[in-house]
Amino acid sequence: MSTTEVFLLAMLVIFSLPWLIWRVGRTDHAAPLVVVQIIAGILLGPGVLGRWFPDAYGFVFTPQVVQSLNGIAWWAVMLFVMIAGIELDLKATWAHRRESGITAGLALGVPLLMGCAAAGVMLGFGGWQGAGAQRWQFVLGIGMACAVTALPILMLLMEKLDILRQPLGQRILRYASLDDIAIWGVLALILMDWTRVGKQVGFLLAFAVVGWAFRRLMARLPEADRWYLALAWLALCSLGADWAGLHFMVGAFLAGAVMDAHWFDQTRMDLLRHHVLLVVMPVFFLSTGLRTNWSMGGVEVLAAAALLLAASVGGKLLGVHLAGRILRWAPGEARTIGWLLQTKALIMIIFANILLDKQVITDASFTALLLMAVASTMLTVPMVARRLPGQRAIPDALEANDAEQVPTQQLPEIRP
Repeated sequence: MSTTEVFLLAMLVIFSLPWLIWRVGRTDHAAPLVVVQIIAGILLGPGVLGRWFPDAYGFVFTPQVVQSLNGIAWWAVMLFVMIAGIELDLKATWAHRRESGITAGLALGVPLLMGCAAAGVMLGFGGWQGAGAQRWQFVLGIGMACAVTALPILMLLMEKLDILRQPLGQRILRYASLDDIAIWGVLALILMDWTRVGKQVGFLLAFAVVGWAFRRLMARLPEADRWYLALAWLALCSLGADWAGLHFMVGAFLAGAVMDAHWFDQTRMDLLRHHVLLVVMPVFFLSTGLRTNWSMGGVEVLAAAALLLAASVGGKLLGVHLAGRILRWAPGEARTIGWLLQTKALIMIIFANILLDKQVITDASFTALLLMAVASTMLTVPMVARRLPGQRAIPDALEANDAEQVPTQQLPEIRP
């Protein structure tokens, strides 16, 4: 078969296998389609398919095919991170700054400390720290991975639970938005290359100046033109950040963060997010699975994943519980919010990919973090659904309104 044919065969597997598992297995209550896609990526990676069926793995996932898939995955996740940046609602957060600051600070700080402690335990065994990292970078990176809240996936799950547009859902979005900013700030600190600090400072200064001019231009353009310019701005910021050594995902987040959500119709932005999840993000999940590695042995990786899961979930629940005590929330409210905020999935996987690219963590650490993210996300809906008073049953998998569905509305008509 030609390279084109093998590539199309890989795309057929990527888009059909997870969907069939999700539909036939009716996994929606515990594992939405995005989670099934992540798990399928792990199963199709070198640690499972490559180990048990090496000929099939080598036939489909050739270097040329993997390179092509990686290009699609890069653009997909850049779009998704940019949308997450656009959807940050800092005005609402500022209006409720005391409550949001206390809750977001404790919800991030406690799991961060517990994750750093878990990283210290991992350092005692060797094989987890990347070759290009100092100890503090590894510890802080693992700690922040345990503290991450996946804002886009959180929105998706709250839609499923019918609380996204309710006061509780809007509060949770405020907390997650503040944590999202802190996550990318800490990542920039971890990736700071002191041998290239001049380039990195130069990029940030140039971004501030060009970003100011970009905002003035966007405010004067009609919405149809803003969609075009936003994509060009995304490519420019990502290029500049990667050139400076901060990784293109930092640039993608910055590109979205300086844009105002009201520049775009909210319905159309929601549709774009849904379509990105449907059309290109499955390729990212597969490419992520191809990076898993079990060379240290399954027992060690599973033990590390369990340790990280305990630090992540326990730290988030404890932090939100402390915030609830300080702010005198109603009984049970802190536990519901804590279980929602501990959702990891996509953003933590992106975070872990960056740490792996920069050799802050090893393949084994990446695999443990990936397993932790999957388990964390699978716990969310079952734990929250039973705690919401009057909450209706989660829809049957065949009727669920999840990210894989194509909404009936159309994307904006964009004319040259």
